[in-house]
Amino acid sequence: MPEAVEIGEPITLDDVERVALGAPVTLGDGARGRIRAARDVIERAVADGSTVYGVTTGFGALADTRIDPADAAALQRGIVTSHATAVGPDLSRVEARAMLLLRAHVLALGHSGVRVEIVERMVEMLNRDLIPAVPEQGSLGASGDLAPLACLALPLIGLGRILTDGGTGPATDALTRAGLAPLELQSKEGLALVNGTQGMLAIGIITLARAVRLLRSADVVAAMTIEAALGTDAAFDERLHALRPHAGQIASAANLRALLAGSPIRESHRGSPHLVQDAYSLRCTPQVHGASRDTARHVADVLSIEANSVSDNPIVLLEGTPDVRSGGNFHGMPVAVVLDALALSLVSVASISDRRLYRLLDHRESNGLPPFLVPESGLNSGFMLIQYTAASLVSECKSLAHPASVDSIPSSAGQEDHVSMGMTSARHARAVVDNAEIVLALEALGAAQALDLRAPLQAGPATRAVYDTIRSKVPFVEHDREFGPDIEAAVTLLRENALSHAAASAVGALA
Repeated sequence: MPEAVEIGEPITLDDVERVALGAPVTLGDGARGRIRAARDVIERAVADGSTVYGVTTGFGALADTRIDPADAAALQRGIVTSHATAVGPDLSRVEARAMLLLRAHVLALGHSGVRVEIVERMVEMLNRDLIPAVPEQGSLGASGDLAPLACLALPLIGLGRILTDGGTGPATDALTRAGLAPLELQSKEGLALVNGTQGMLAIGIITLARAVRLLRSADVVAAMTIEAALGTDAAFDERLHALRPHAGQIASAANLRALLAGSPIRESHRGSPHLVQDAYSLRCTPQVHGASRDTARHVADVLSIEANSVSDNPIVLLEGTPDVRSGGNFHGMPVAVVLDALALSLVSVASISDRRLYRLLDHRESNGLPPFLVPESGLNSGFMLIQYTAASLVSECKSLAHPASVDSIPSSAGQEDHVSMGMTSARHARAVVDNAEIVLALEALGAAQALDLRAPLQAGPATRAVYDTIRSKVPFVEHDREFGPDIEAAVTLLRENALSHAAASAVGALA
């Protein structure tokens, strides 16, 4: 059993990913005490007849409408049901688990005013894998991810859907089988369940984890291509990169030096009348990959802060004289901006990968490889259409990189007149990662084929290990064949991190 993650105390992005993949969750005594203290503030405000947004008033543009405390349960149930308008494909189980964890953690921080029972139920649902089905479209990103979060909350009150092995099923049936009764929401609780950035944040954290692995694999695949294209490793000299010490660039260059070390192919042309310098797509790999690495590091910093932040509204303040204050912590702009940046930075990784693949296929640029990497070109088209597919995906990435966070559209009768569109930023970033993974897998197929065509010269230890991993699933292309299974196998290897693991087995851990 994996180690449990305790919510209500600081959590890491790795903690979120571990729970998303199935690790259990606990709620500590310290968090329970803070939750109860905040709940006492809400109950006193209701008893005193205080005007508190969303507790004794309506929501959004209806904030001036006074609500009788006797109608508290109906008001809180109503906000969940009326706001559950999300549409489109459901989040994956991994993303939905991350979202449920993150929302439970916000409530466990003790500034939302819910009862402990609400958080305990969310923890139990995670630990019993009763995961709400959450459609991914419909959020404006302020007041956070209202519609998706409302869908996440529906099963707490016996409504909505639960993810199953074969799709989804009614939450009421799943709760009955689990012996759990629906909860009746009390003052503030419905509002606390739907305000926040946990939809965009969940997708963003899982996407970032994939992006970090992708960037390591990008160095591995690039090294194979540079070697197969008879490129030089001179441009990766540590002294050069020390003169422009961006952390990502230095890490990528170090990886390339390690990956290309001991290559018989490289040594075969070290003293030949070779080009003084390679094309940018080979020579500038550390600069391009490094810029994306630096962006990913900044994204991680922002998402780490957001994961441990209170993004509710109104917020119960316990320091000094207890109070309940309305603010704007639910606004998704910090998350939206960095996820737009992540998507944008990864387009260049996909684009330079396509350019490296293209060079391998063009016999005028590949230093002696046959056209389209097939022995009998003309009779065979070889890898021609594989590059077409890569180019198509890169072009699509460019469209997806348009920043969603620069858009805004007013809602709620003008009360919510500037929104972040952060959920769209998250979905675009995820789509760019999807495409970039495929493009790099296509490059890896081409690079493996090119290394075969350099025989009898052998690849270096690291790239040979990667080549062997690819060849364990995809044979050499002697004549044209159906490429779909080859592409699927290569994409799976890349997404499972098998290529970078193979390289690390030969030269040690990569940056």
